[in-house]
Amino acid sequence: MNLLTWFGVALAGGAGALARLLVTEAVMRAAGVVAPLGILVVNLTGALAIGLLAGAALHGDGRMIVVTGFLGAYTTFSTWMVQTDELLITHRTRWAAANLAGPLVLGFGAVALGVAIG
Repeated sequence: MNLLTWFGVALAGGAGALARLLVTEAVMRAAGVVAPLGILVVNLTGALAIGLLAGAALHGDGRMIVVTGFLGAYTTFSTWMVQTDELLITHRTRWAAANLAGPLVLGFGAVALGVAIG
């Protein structure tokens, strides 16, 4: 990977992290709920986008910049797990289980849909 691609991944990563913050806050504000809905929306839209790019057969430096940089920073496994842990700590075990299983199943579906469309 050349230096320009490295910079592209870094810039795209910053943009992806900012997009995650903005989308998460907008969804949570609009929904007005305590459930981790914002991260669910982020992760599902990110999974769909990754599927679309896989279906469109994006390769090389472009794939590295968009998928690894932007979408890698946009989607988040760690926040998903922290939010699940917070649900467990507050004794909302059914919500925690739903927060683990739901996004996993929906995420696979979003990737498959993206591949089919792309």
